[in-house]
Amino acid sequence: MTTQRTDIIIGLEVHTQLTTQSKLFCGCSTRYQDSEPNTHTCPICLGLPGSLPVVNEMAIVYAERVAKALNCSVQQTQFYRKNYFYPDLPKGFQISQYDFPLGTNGYLTVDTAGQERTIRIRRAHLEEDPGKLTYRGTIEKAQYSLIDYNRSGVPLLEVVTEPDLRTPKEARRFLNKLRNILEYLNVFDGNLEGSLRVDANISIAGGQRAEVKNISSYKGVEKALLFEITRQRNLLRKGIYITQETRHFDEARGITISLRSKEKEHDYRYFPEPDLAPVDPEPLAEQFREHTEVELPDAKRHRFIEQYDISDYLAKVLTASKPLADYFEAVAAQVDPSAAASWVVDVLQGELNYYGRTLDAISPDLLIDFITNVIQRTITKKAAVEGIRTVLVRSDENISLRVDEKAVLEIIDKAGLRIAPAEETITAVKQAIEENPQAVEDYHSGKTGALNFLVGRVMKKTRGRADPTLTNRLIREQL
Repeated sequence: MTTQRTDIIIGLEVHTQLTTQSKLFCGCSTRYQDSEPNTHTCPICLGLPGSLPVVNEMAIVYAERVAKALNCSVQQTQFYRKNYFYPDLPKGFQISQYDFPLGTNGYLTVDTAGQERTIRIRRAHLEEDPGKLTYRGTIEKAQYSLIDYNRSGVPLLEVVTEPDLRTPKEARRFLNKLRNILEYLNVFDGNLEGSLRVDANISIAGGQRAEVKNISSYKGVEKALLFEITRQRNLLRKGIYITQETRHFDEARGITISLRSKEKEHDYRYFPEPDLAPVDPEPLAEQFREHTEVELPDAKRHRFIEQYDISDYLAKVLTASKPLADYFEAVAAQVDPSAAASWVVDVLQGELNYYGRTLDAISPDLLIDFITNVIQRTITKKAAVEGIRTVLVRSDENISLRVDEKAVLEIIDKAGLRIAPAEETITAVKQAIEENPQAVEDYHSGKTGALNFLVGRVMKKTRGRADPTLTNRLIREQL
């Protein structure tokens, strides 16, 4: 599934909540995640008779920023009523955009197997989020469900791709890049529950399209698509007709379940929302433009390569998230940028992932001091890594430490990581040579591994504190 396939056709509909302070058509707060059910509601978002919507202008501004970042053409937009009954839509319809979406005909480039592919974006439009249904039991066997309308009316930006994706992995990479752009624009918070949901459409040549609804994670999208490819291929192999339908992805079991036959556009009976006038997003966005110029991931990646003289690979990793890019620049301002990139990507990220920590566990100043001590030969690189691990393991103790050289040296000394004195290294070298005559003989006979073996012996005797450069030189001199 990692190679490009011509028979697999995938399109995505990505729904992202915009981080405005209030809902799309009323003044209710959008920060509902930790609240009691149905406490962030009013007559407008509950659709009570006589209530009238008013457009949240900041939601229009945020949506325009995203559309521009996705290379879309921005146009005057009109809200429509999308008519269908479902318990999470108290009005019996959803206010969305149809004939005149805010953004059209965009694209996003995705790195696939070392090659850049262009994924076309059909439209980007605003709509109100429905309420949240909680099923008592599994979705297909639940006797009833509970409804929380706190989410109802939250601004939702839907990004719809053309069916240009060809593998589940490519779909996941597209979602990662889209999320990255949203975070750079500061219009989205991926840490909030329900902030991003994906409908994945997939078909295999010779069969109808299946839509897998409301997948809440990128990994879930990839798994759901992999399952659907296998399911649809098996049906086609058996000569069974694939019907166009809507399916649900059960993350616990890793399977998709049929929900209903797929609705067609005319089923929704779209018509213009009579209570809302058309909106031109450009004049609104222009009011905030000069204060919100954002360097997007691709532009930042090219700048990193040129300004810091680092590889394209390192630049891609560093710009994969805005916090990581900002962290790197803080470190690169104080130490050699190449060293900063290597430490952040190769060392820090690996340790943070292993211990399940985030960037705020090691401040840029603390990492700078570790790197500086390595450069000044106060400690070895191995000792610095051990020092970082010490901070991560004993984070509660180290929060009170001042982030300066004294703090780093305190960590180093507590863990016994300071570089070994030359006298101690000389003694360890002599002992290693005396105790390993076979390695000495192998060295003189030209076996390249012998020197590394003796260096390893010295490191063991000094508990990894010997300077590798000094150790190599001393062993060669002694031999």
